[in-house]
Amino acid sequence: MTVSRTVELEGHIIDSGTMGECFGIVMDMGGEFEVEEFEVGRHKHAETYCRMRVLADTEETLRTIVHELNQQGATVADPRDATLEAAPEDQVVPVDFYSTTNHPTYVRVEGRWVEVEDIEMDCALVVEPSGEGGDDPRVFTKVLNAVEEGDLVVTGETGIRVEPPERPRNGSGSFGFMQGGVSSERPSASLIEEIADEMREVRKGEGTVLVVCGPAIVHSGGRDALAELVGAGYVDALSAGNGFAVHDLERDLYGTSLGVDTESLEHPRKGHKHHIYTISEIVRVGGIAEAVEAGIVDEGVMYECVRNDVPYVLAGSIRDDGPLPDTITDAIEAQNAIREQAHEADLVLMLSTLLHSVAVGNCLPSTTKTVCVDINPATVTQLLDRGSAQAIGLVTDIGTFIPMLRDELLA
Repeated sequence: MTVSRTVELEGHIIDSGTMGECFGIVMDMGGEFEVEEFEVGRHKHAETYCRMRVLADTEETLRTIVHELNQQGATVADPRDATLEAAPEDQVVPVDFYSTTNHPTYVRVEGRWVEVEDIEMDCALVVEPSGEGGDDPRVFTKVLNAVEEGDLVVTGETGIRVEPPERPRNGSGSFGFMQGGVSSERPSASLIEEIADEMREVRKGEGTVLVVCGPAIVHSGGRDALAELVGAGYVDALSAGNGFAVHDLERDLYGTSLGVDTESLEHPRKGHKHHIYTISEIVRVGGIAEAVEAGIVDEGVMYECVRNDVPYVLAGSIRDDGPLPDTITDAIEAQNAIREQAHEADLVLMLSTLLHSVAVGNCLPSTTKTVCVDINPATVTQLLDRGSAQAIGLVTDIGTFIPMLRDELLA
């Protein structure tokens, strides 16, 4: 081993398994480690400190190992500021730029640790130095397509500190009623009560509940219950795709969803054309808000959003019919709109949509409480695997979950 770097770990690194995970990373990636200092916390709230030297055959291997350790909360033991390099062109970052996690992150700038604003995963870190007027330096994330020529981009791992959420000693996850991860079961009254309590707390603190919706909410019979929650003020923002809005509006105009009567489950004549008829009627008047004002739409989730000034983002996709005038068809514009919603959210409910759950999850910091509900286990596990480790996954019927949540909140 010819090159080395010293890193430090601090916190409840034994309880959370962080220390063992870091040891494993070094060995799995072909390196070695030497523990130089180890101080174990000796009571419940005491933190543990570990200083270790990481060795590798090449500088490239060492950088890769240190980067992975940094993602787990290890900090390079170096008093120097972070390394900055100017972006050479718009949308072009330096070769060794630091790619972010969604965990709280701090960057050492001008001799002090500065918290990164609006942290999210898979972004570059851009530094704005202190101004002549004495303004403090700022560090914020930028997606690659937003990087501008001359932006001071953080490179390497020096001067970067990541703080992954630690698992509490009692083993509970983001909420007391679950351990985190995935639970495959019918939602019990106790689970619903815990989620409802979180929503009440957010509302009491004037925070924001963001609901991410898939069309299955309408197909499975959860639409009316969700509309009631919007109308009662328990939903502060909504993120969905063209399909959800179309089927919600179709249910109002024709009593069907994808051409199927959601009450009788019968297929009315020409029912398969109802969704395209719905799009045509909304386009004819200019949009969803115009349809509500004209009295064409008088119930449902989108109706309640318009009537209660609940902002919504409808992000389009290549497979959309129409789409509706309200749907954002530019992918970058849609990402930015979703990003604004995610940064404002205090609690996120992801309801039966893989595409939009992952899209919103990518923009969320790991400190935002997130509940993902879907009948398909792949939706929940993919969200967790993608990096939204703070999410609680519940594999269950959305048509059962939302009415139970409604009953708990509005009883």
